[in-house]
Amino acid sequence: MRQNPERRARVLRWIAVLPLAFGLIAPPPPSFAQAAGQVRVKIVKAGLLLGGGAGRGVLTYRGKTYPFRVTGLSFGITAGATVGRLDGWASDIRDVSDFAGTYSSVGGGFALVGGANGVHLRNEKGVTIVLQGPKAGLELAANISQVKISLR
Repeated sequence: MRQNPERRARVLRWIAVLPLAFGLIAPPPPSFAQAAGQVRVKIVKAGLLLGGGAGRGVLTYRGKTYPFRVTGLSFGITAGATVGRLDGWASDIRDVSDFAGTYSSVGGGFALVGGANGVHLRNEKGVTIVLQGPKAGLELAANISQVKISLR
């Protein structure tokens, strides 16, 4: 059984064009201009109505590590003291200097000797940090927080 040469050429053209068509339809890969970084933080918090916290952390971004300091205030229902170790990601970083700034968060949590902690922060430069991890101590919180991060 012989194949039609025109049909064979048409099939070969489709085989060549299909990957290009899928490449145009597929979502673009993330831009190198907006990269994500891994974040590790240790923070100590205490409060009664007005809370405060401080800690240190490390941002790993594009193969380099950048130590930073974190301080924060919270207002709302806050009672207790905790120590937390948080891990997560910072996204939408155009330049490492964008990581530093004032972040806002609304959230809450509970710990009795041990518990879990999670936070979602965003700063004025559009950088978003999502962290989670264990905490130890006694705390009940439902508050609005301002967190300031400064690179060391």
